[in-house]
Amino acid sequence: MPNKKLIIVESPTKAKTITKFLGKEYIVKSSFGHLRDLPKSKLGVDPENDFEPEYVIGDRSKKKVSELKKHAKECDEIILASDEDREGEAISWHLAQILNLEGFGNGKNEMKYKRIVFHEITKLAIEEALKNPREIDINLVDAQQARRILDRLVGYKLSPLLWKKIRYGLSAGRVQSVAVRLICEKEEEINKFNPEEYWSIEAMLQKDKNDAEIKSRLVKIAGKSVPKIGIKTQKDAEKIKNDLEKANYEIEKITKKETRKNPLPPFTTSTLQQASSNRFGYSAKQTMMIAQQLYEGINLKDKGHSGLITYMRTDSLNLSKSSLESADKFITKKFGKEYSERRFFKTKSKGAQEAHEAIRPANPELEPENIKEFLDSKQFKVYELIWQRMIASQMASAITDSTTIDILADDKYTLRANGSTIKFEGFLKVYPSKSEEIILPELSEKEKLNLLKIVSEQHFTQPPARYNEASLIKILEELGIGRPSTYAPTISTIQSRGYVEKIEKRLHPQEIGTLVNKLLVQHFPEIVDLKFTAKMEEDLDKVAENEKDWIKILDDFYKPFNKNLMEKDKEIDKKELTEEKTDEKCEKCGSPMIIKLGRFGKFMACTNYPDCKTTKQIGEEKDLAEEFSDEKCEKCGKPMAVKRGRFGTFLGCSGYPECKTIKSIAKSTGTKCPQCNKNDIVEKKSKAGRTFFACSGYPDCKFALWSKPTGEKCPKCQSLMVFAKNDTTACSNKECK
Repeated sequence: MPNKKLIIVESPTKAKTITKFLGKEYIVKSSFGHLRDLPKSKLGVDPENDFEPEYVIGDRSKKKVSELKKHAKECDEIILASDEDREGEAISWHLAQILNLEGFGNGKNEMKYKRIVFHEITKLAIEEALKNPREIDINLVDAQQARRILDRLVGYKLSPLLWKKIRYGLSAGRVQSVAVRLICEKEEEINKFNPEEYWSIEAMLQKDKNDAEIKSRLVKIAGKSVPKIGIKTQKDAEKIKNDLEKANYEIEKITKKETRKNPLPPFTTSTLQQASSNRFGYSAKQTMMIAQQLYEGINLKDKGHSGLITYMRTDSLNLSKSSLESADKFITKKFGKEYSERRFFKTKSKGAQEAHEAIRPANPELEPENIKEFLDSKQFKVYELIWQRMIASQMASAITDSTTIDILADDKYTLRANGSTIKFEGFLKVYPSKSEEIILPELSEKEKLNLLKIVSEQHFTQPPARYNEASLIKILEELGIGRPSTYAPTISTIQSRGYVEKIEKRLHPQEIGTLVNKLLVQHFPEIVDLKFTAKMEEDLDKVAENEKDWIKILDDFYKPFNKNLMEKDKEIDKKELTEEKTDEKCEKCGSPMIIKLGRFGKFMACTNYPDCKTTKQIGEEKDLAEEFSDEKCEKCGKPMAVKRGRFGTFLGCSGYPECKTIKSIAKSTGTKCPQCNKNDIVEKKSKAGRTFFACSGYPDCKFALWSKPTGEKCPKCQSLMVFAKNDTTACSNKECK
């Protein structure tokens, strides 16, 4: 009878997939992630004793631990096969102690173990990993442990202060607090922004009657360049327009040049999240969930499939030799040898683990269309994106012929027309860009052109755009804050805490987030300092590389942090933070009214509380209260009052708790429904919490959109125009291009 071997991975799906590749001597089981962690009910760290952590097995994990111990006793060898990152290494380390494995147990009846890692869940990758086992990398474990303890110290020490000084239930964290700071500072920039008026001038020209129009823009006046906001007023624009309408046009100079565009590197975690957000509107959390399914082979319609992509938490741009050869083979066969070009990329990310691979298809020759029937629509989109990016990264540059034409109008004004044609598609065959060809007619210098019309347009400079998930991840990565595994949970946390709200795909700070950020910036600057947080990430990377001692890093941080915490506990006045004086008097007792911050936003309250419990709505709620002042409860006839809950404002019966009637308040977009032509389109929430826009006459009229209408109609098909990605607008009719 062959020796039994127990392989332990994190997820049950991964266990099922790996079982298919191995013989009967292998038992493959999952740990369901971490089996041990710091206790939830207390700090669980002893700062006086080298930050000794107190790890406990959670109630949910006890049954799993018993099961793994039982299987371990039946086997001759234990193989730890958790993920290859720091979290995965820590899971293996905890398992080694729980199962009393050699070198990590108590010395009695220790069992032998092997540690294996793999980038992809395929038969070949698993077999290669089993041939090349290693020991647990204690440096990676120390780096994970240091991060976990550091985050626990910040969270469990700082959060109670926020409860005491602002409101119960708040939290702080190293990466999440920096993310909130960035969003708050962006909002301050927007609030301080003053728009400037400027005008653009374009001339539509033509060589001959049957030739294509040439679109040109004004770039120089009397030889001097016109900056983007150089034409300041309508008066200036009208003068130039009048001059150009009378002018003669002659081609002054034609410049032609060949340009090369190189492909982008394959995806890392952050660039995949950014591309998925920009292209499909998927959140970072959603992208990682889909990528996990592709990696493990979860929920695929064909259960015979192994993992389709490599490990999705990585900051490396490396590609394996076998994948490069496979890509070259596919490109050469599909498009021709001239399309293939072997490329190597080096990551710019600080602390990137170069031994890992970029995110790529497990089999580069497996085209998305060939497995489309086995994937749901979201899985297909993300797989196709990953496949296209990796294959394109190994293709030749695209070659474009660019033409610039300078046109002189009466020796005073210079206008410029640009055109481009693709000479050789290269990687664009697989990963097309948004730019289109602009074909200009054949022209020559000194040639005369005819004016069709002058277009003068008013513009205003725009404030900086708020972060969306993609741009927030990009700036965090550029600053060296957080790591691949932290971006998605960080963005999810700051929204679930109510610090930030996503509105039309942009991240807006909420009152409570702004207040928490103000406190942290003022009193705990090191927690939200961008350079300090990035330096801490570098230090943790050095722990992983055995260049720094994790206990010293924690000690250097904790002593000044804890001292400051105790001082601020005495110094910070809650009233100064959470209350604002007003000129209003209480209508019941005459005491001054103050603005307070409650669980669901700001409200006015009497300073004579608890003797007088008068409160008053402010802002949006006050306006809504006036708007709905005549509304009666349809059940009991009492007035309906505007109230605020976790998900915003709503109408509730003033007879509560005897009558619990509630009614949603729909925000009008100010756009008439094009289907019934009677009612307005209003903002609504789906059961999943997703915002959509629908006719207020539902259920009689069921017209609905996922994007907010602009109020304008498409000039081509007359469908409603909607706000699209990157602050642009688009037609709501998908068939209209």
